[in-house]
Amino acid sequence: MKQEEKLNLMNEKENSNQTIQNPHIWPPFTQLTSSKPQLLVEKAKGALLLPKDRAPIIDGISSWWVTLHGHANEYIAKAIATQAEQLEQIIFADFTHPQAELLANRLSKLTGLEKLFFSDNGSTAVEVALKMARQWWKNKGDNRSQIIAFEGAYHGDTFGAMAVGERNIFSEPFDQMLFPVSRVPWPETWWGDEDFERREKEVLETLDHLLKTPTIAVIIEPLVQGAGGMRMVRSEFLVEVEKRIRHANSLLITDEVLTGFGRCGELFAFQRAGLRPDLISLSKGLTGGFLPMGVTMSSKKISEGFLGEDPKQTFWHGHSFTANPLGCAAANASLDLLERSPQKYLDFESRHLPHLQKIVKDPRIECPRITGTIAAFNIKVKGNKGYLSSVGKIMKASALSVGVFIRPLGDVVYLMPPLCITDQELEKCYFGIQEGLNALS
Repeated sequence: MKQEEKLNLMNEKENSNQTIQNPHIWPPFTQLTSSKPQLLVEKAKGALLLPKDRAPIIDGISSWWVTLHGHANEYIAKAIATQAEQLEQIIFADFTHPQAELLANRLSKLTGLEKLFFSDNGSTAVEVALKMARQWWKNKGDNRSQIIAFEGAYHGDTFGAMAVGERNIFSEPFDQMLFPVSRVPWPETWWGDEDFERREKEVLETLDHLLKTPTIAVIIEPLVQGAGGMRMVRSEFLVEVEKRIRHANSLLITDEVLTGFGRCGELFAFQRAGLRPDLISLSKGLTGGFLPMGVTMSSKKISEGFLGEDPKQTFWHGHSFTANPLGCAAANASLDLLERSPQKYLDFESRHLPHLQKIVKDPRIECPRITGTIAAFNIKVKGNKGYLSSVGKIMKASALSVGVFIRPLGDVVYLMPPLCITDQELEKCYFGIQEGLNALS
């Protein structure tokens, strides 16, 4: 049976099980013509999604990488409820509130960066970092314009974030509207990779050449490119990148929207990599996955570049829900949990290890890799590779049929579960992946 026929049969079976296709909803990253009904989930708890009238489903990807401590965490939910009865929203340009004060102090201490700028999500946290970097130079009387990013990167879907991300099917309709960006390859590596030194050397030579042009900043997803395929690099490579950035008198932006808050084995990926960023973009796990919020951390050097009496020195940016008290309360509660149980993220890599070692014996698997809570591998495929490969859809449908939710990035299969997942649930995630591999036979 052809892969497309298998996928159609799986979809027909799934569409009969408590699914809804609301004519008024436009789902993200979805072609409306071929969109499938969505599974209705009324409740969730821990690592489990609890649809009505069917077996629980293990959330193997933390609901798009945001649900850090698990669904319906009682501690975070209570913190939000308590805050909602006191102050739900306030204009942050004129007022402040205790939860924002506490969160700013904590994140400044944890990151070592002085200032925190609130926004709404990961894309806006990146936009703020890009605008700050550009205006910092402008405020100094320097009109440099080059920004350097990495091939395969994804930084969000607003215009600035798209500009520094990989130009592909996601951004193609808007390419003429995006500012130019210089790019260098991303020397991804994996278990058994024997050629990484050559690739890293070539990338660093390319970077050296580009940095001869005055550069606003280099933006990096530290250690792991997320939506680009869970592509991982060595800390040693990133340290060499920063050395060149400093030598060229440029700025370093780390996009930790995905990698922050324990996802990469330490609280922040830049810490594990040994970097000293000027600007950090944070979101996703910031509130434990409860509420949308983004923050951009800036060093003292950056914030001092906006001091002065001239209105043109001001950073003219803001959002209606800037520093929303409910989001700040959720973020503080999430930090409480991380501080109480750091071993949950510090030791997660060892939980993945035996399962990945076993499953990669399948000859159809290549490039296995782990960083922190993230385990990934590629499927050897013929024909269409990358995000649009049908392999991922078959794997997803097959795993879901046994109660495991994954969302492969085309021919890249990965797990990024909540920190609260039990050993039995994690083992079942790998069972679901094996079922997906069996469906490819």
